Formats: sequence, structure tokens, C-alpha cells
Amino acid sequence: MSASPHDVERLFLQAVLSRGALSGRLAQTLWEKSIDIVNACSDAPNIHHSNERTAWDEFVSKINKSLDKLELEFRHLHDEDTGKEMYALVNRKGDEIAQMATEYTPAEIAFFKAVVEQIMLAPRESFSVSSLAALRELSAIKPKSNMTKTQAEVVLSSFVAKGWLLKSKRGRYSLSTRSLLELLPYLKSTYPEEIVECTICMEIITRGVACFTANCKTRLHYRCFATYRRRQHSCPSCSKEWPREAKEKPLVPVGEDAAKDGDDGKRRVRMKSAEPSDDEEGTVDEDEQPSQSQAPSGSKNKRRPSRKTKPHADESMDVDEDGATPQRNR
Repeated sequence: MSASPHDVERLFLQAVLSRGALSGRLAQTLWEKSIDIVNACSDAPNIHHSNERTAWDEFVSKINKSLDKLELEFRHLHDEDTGKEMYALVNRKGDEIAQMATEYTPAEIAFFKAVVEQIMLAPRESFSVSSLAALRELSAIKPKSNMTKTQAEVVLSSFVAKGWLLKSKRGRYSLSTRSLLELLPYLKSTYPEEIVECTICMEIITRGVACFTANCKTRLHYRCFATYRRRQHSCPSCSKEWPREAKEKPLVPVGEDAAKDGDDGKRRVRMKSAEPSDDEEGTVDEDEQPSQSQAPSGSKNKRRPSRKTKPHADESMDVDEDGATPQRNR
């Protein structure tokens, strides 16, 4: 059978499957090498490679059209800290965390989901959780697991090493670019009121800065703030004058810098509103959650305000790049 442009897609996807999350630069290098391999065949057509962004976008579009029937997508997202464009082959249907079943047990996956919940429900848009609070989730997973605390610490370290979580110098866990890439549909469907988007790039934000004006919905990644602030001096939503640097007061941090002592003293759980006509969910501390028999008729649960803004690769393709799966200590 003669070689064809479809073989480029096949070789490229094989290389992607063997790597997980990868940078845009590495992805385009794999595309170029896939073309070189196909062109090396004696009966191959001369497939042209272009460094133009439009050519790359067209190739990604073809890849996604081929993957559509499988409910898969070759998705991209910018790293929140560096701005580097990252790509991953992700599942668009069902529970995306099920992808982790290839390397983690059901109990470990349940533990991961519990930690993610505490990260997403963290107060003041801090999107992080302390080490002690993360380990506490071991007792909250259902069905109950016989995993020990020591084993849980090892599993948490594995989540960091595999690029699913980040751990800061303060010992706080937050979501990595890999998690945001691969689990975005899950996060949006499970935590719709907690998802915050950058006003500039419209991508999810878990680390950045917020406008200080009450009820203003402006949120920006640090990199987006730096770019915007060079041209404009006031908030794009409320027009309040802004300081020059993102970490200057009165601007409000989004992410770990917003966390305060005592935030992780109690578990936070999601609960349905007591009003039958209201389908929204609220967030309460676990030991403050009233039972149905205790809740007075017509009472409302303590609610968090909405923050919603809008197969192995060929050996000849054995290329790598620093940061293909980011694991950073901040």
C-alpha cells in the first residue's frame, strides 16, 4: 500500500499518544518529523511542510475531524505561568478522570477527585489546598479505602511527578496545566460556578489577579495583565485605575496567594439548595451542613457567590523538549 498524507496523521497521533501533554513547539516538531518519514517512502507523494501558523492550525483541524467520531480532541491551552502553548489528546465524553485508570487504581482516582474538589471549592478563588487538607480527603473518599496516610502521601507525590498536580514551596497543591487541559470538560460540568475565565484570553484561570472593585468580574492571568497593562491603565470592565504591577495593592490575587491561614481547617462540600425551585448548588463547611431534619422550612444554605465570567512512536521520532509535561515548584 502506497504512502499517503493520512500516514502523517497516523504517525503524528502515535507520537502524541506516547507523550501525553506536550508543548506546541514539540507538537509541531513531531508533525514535521512525521512528514519527513512519509516523504522518505519511495512511493510517497511530496508532502509539503510549512512553518506558517495557518498550516499548523489546518493540520490540527484535520486531526480533530478524524478524531471526532471517537469523541476525542487534540486540544490546546496556554500554561498559566509561562504562556507556553500546550497540547494533549483528550476525551470529550464521559468522566475524563477515567483516563487515569491506566496508571492509578479506583481508590487512587477517587482520592484525586476528592483533592480536586477541595481545590475547586477553595475560598477567595485561591484554587489550592494544603498538604494536610489534601491528606484529610483520604477519609472522605467513597467507598472507603484501606489506603494508609503514608500511601496517600506517596500517591500525592505521584500526582505531582506525573504532572496532574503542582506543589508549591508552601506545600499547597493546585491544578497543573495537564489537568486543566485534559479535565476541562469535567471541571466545567462539575464546578460551573467555580470556573473563572481570563477577561483577556478567555481561558480558564486558577492563578492570576482580580480587579479590586466590588462585584467586578475582571480576572487576568499574570501574563495577560502584563500585556494589557502596557497599553491600558484601567480595568477593562469597570474602568478603575490600576497599579502598574499585578501584585501591587489594591489588586486582588487569584490562586495560592489568596489563601489564608485557617482556610483548610474544615472540609468544604457541595450541597443542593433547600429551595425546590432553585437547582443551583452552594458550598458549605462540612460540619456546618444541616441535615434535612434540622434545616428550617424555607431556609437557605450558605452559598458561594457565582464567579463565572463568561501505540509507541517510531524511534526516528524520538524527540523531546524541556517542559513537555510541566512540573513546577513555585
